[in-house]
Amino acid sequence: MKNIAPAISPPSGIGNNKPANQAVLDWVHEVELLAKPENIFWCDGSERECDYLLQEAMRQNVLIKLNEKKVPRSYLHRSNPNDVARVEQFTFICAPTKEEAGPTNNWSEPGETYVKLQGLLKGAMRGRTLFVVPYIMGPPDSPLTKVGFEITDSIYVVLSMRIMTRMGEVAVKRLGNDPAAEWNRGVHSLLDIDPARRFICHFPQDNTIISVGSGYGGNVLLSKKCLALRIGSYLARKQGWMAEHMLILGVESPEGKKHYVAAAFPSACGKTNFAMLIPPKHFAGWKVTTVGDDIAWMQIRNGRLYAVNPENGYFGVVPGTSYKSNPNAMKSISHDTLYTNVALTDDGDVWWEGKDGPPPKHAIDWKGNDWTPDSKEKAAHPNSRFATPMRNNPVLDPDVEKGEGVPISAIIFGGRRSNTMPLVFQSFDWEHGVYLGATMASETTAAATGAVGQVRRDPMAMLPFCGYNIGDYFRHWLAIGKRLTNPPLIFNVNWFRKGEGGKFLWPGFGDNMRVLKWIIDRSEGSDAALKSPIGWLPGLHDLDLAELEIDHKCVDELLEIDHEEWKKELAEHKNFFDSLGGVVPEVLMKQGEQLAARFAE
Repeated sequence: MKNIAPAISPPSGIGNNKPANQAVLDWVHEVELLAKPENIFWCDGSERECDYLLQEAMRQNVLIKLNEKKVPRSYLHRSNPNDVARVEQFTFICAPTKEEAGPTNNWSEPGETYVKLQGLLKGAMRGRTLFVVPYIMGPPDSPLTKVGFEITDSIYVVLSMRIMTRMGEVAVKRLGNDPAAEWNRGVHSLLDIDPARRFICHFPQDNTIISVGSGYGGNVLLSKKCLALRIGSYLARKQGWMAEHMLILGVESPEGKKHYVAAAFPSACGKTNFAMLIPPKHFAGWKVTTVGDDIAWMQIRNGRLYAVNPENGYFGVVPGTSYKSNPNAMKSISHDTLYTNVALTDDGDVWWEGKDGPPPKHAIDWKGNDWTPDSKEKAAHPNSRFATPMRNNPVLDPDVEKGEGVPISAIIFGGRRSNTMPLVFQSFDWEHGVYLGATMASETTAAATGAVGQVRRDPMAMLPFCGYNIGDYFRHWLAIGKRLTNPPLIFNVNWFRKGEGGKFLWPGFGDNMRVLKWIIDRSEGSDAALKSPIGWLPGLHDLDLAELEIDHKCVDELLEIDHEEWKKELAEHKNFFDSLGGVVPEVLMKQGEQLAARFAE
């Protein structure tokens, strides 16, 4: 499938919606002089524009139209096989000094990096169209909302940004005509999709992102991880708010009492599943709604944290998504969806490993080759994706567009751990909670390139996404805590603990409601908990396990704290902090010492 797009020539009235802001016009002109495109297409986000771009994308073989009856208004894109995941090794924070980027980021000197990227972009769009995509991140009337403009030569990026952001006129209006207004500059070019010329570079001080050599979503939808988290976290620290890699969900009891929870899990640890959770039958009358499945921007108001989801769609991992694992996601992606790197069935439907029903007898795999159930290769790439508008979600929270955000009662950290970490526990206070977030770890998956199954420390699930020094990021968390008079309680969960024989001890999915219920009870002041060295744990009878077929022995094991395993865990916490080279705040070092001391008691 083609990734390098030739120029397009739109009919009159499409592609010429220039904004009036002179700063934007000057910047686009600069990039035009450098990249030398055939023409410029100014996006306005209209339906007419979308129809035209979809037709054009199919004509260029960038998209394949799927069966209209099976998946209405949906399309398949195949990326280059060398370009299928986020590339952390080619992702750079270009701050003035290495210290500002910190020990967990790749640093590149801004001046030299601009020169290198300008060299790569020189003439890079010859014979192509330069698209200008205006967008906002956040509800249109939120004080937290940010404006971005992304320049790209990829029609796939334009169509994805239309789903993932509020794109077009709304952004031009929000920015206004003041040339000094704050907005993010994003430049993307496919170049020739050569991994040797693939760089995703962030210039936090300039509010600028330049991405070249990739066509994969996580590297090229510059609104997402690049602006919403890497640049966002830098702006958040400077401006006194928080930009976090967190889902936001609402939980409403049968009596109509509602709480909102934010949760940080590394990629492929069930974020989307949890955000769209369907409570088991035993919890009749309880409702879970989705505010967001990936990113939370939070501000302090009246001593509380309030969160908005800056995105307008979901860019989720497809394999393993089924009516059994996530019915709401399946309903969300049943129409108006852009699929990337899944298999195509003979009747024009999509298929992936873990989808309901038997596999097709024959399909075209994600690379465009014939596939049968006997094939050695997977039909869909393990990191294949869907992009779907959030309005498709049947359990979308009614307050998702609320500008001031929703009040957060609890923050949950969690990762994929087959041992050591109990099913759920609560921190003693905010500082202890920050320590839990700072030391959280997960066994790696296919969402990022590299070895799978190793335990990797991933503070607050932000390791690949923090746009500045991680030590200063921890300080920012601690400083926010001091400003909160009514802070959310902080919890840690682990759905992935295994027993003997390597089987999962906890059923997960909808049954995670049982853990969520205890979290909500604690937020409401319930004293149903036991003190342990690591925090407050639910007692055997504090979790509502009614109608759940689970052995009491499994529950014991799920809540067990193995002192030997924890000795190793504490040593790893210390090694991790030491590996950061002295940037960790003293308060967190002390938390580690206190935790060790509680085990020694």
